[in-house]
Amino acid sequence: MDPITLIVTALSTGASAGAAEALKDDAREAVKASHAKLTRLARKRLIGQPDGEVALEQHGTAPQKWELTLADELTKAGAASDSGLIAAAKALMELADQADTRFGKYNVTVKSSEGVLIGDGNIQVNSFRTRPGRSAPPDTPAARRVK
Repeated sequence: MDPITLIVTALSTGASAGAAEALKDDAREAVKASHAKLTRLARKRLIGQPDGEVALEQHGTAPQKWELTLADELTKAGAASDSGLIAAAKALMELADQADTRFGKYNVTVKSSEGVLIGDGNIQVNSFRTRPGRSAPPDTPAARRVK
């Protein structure tokens, strides 16, 4: 992930994870503190760029609407070479990921399965056909055709 995308993603992740009800209070507070630090560093980088300052403020309330503008303003401000800002973004993403992992969000074991979809907000449509040498599961249209 390029540095600008990392920073913008971390700002979005921190805002949503800091408000997440599923997180325990200590994890939520740690994410909020890390997000506040990242926001401070981004604001410092954007000083003197009125459009950048506005984009950062608005991104906090409507991330999807403002992410491209914020990314553009951070690029203009040279954020891609700001090691402190990048380190803060990485730290926030790791912290948010640890919080999700603690609650089992990524604990998945799948064996002998077809059509598995893992993630949030996904839509999937499956159409399974019997492969040669394999019988159809009982009470499916394919099994009824064979009988």
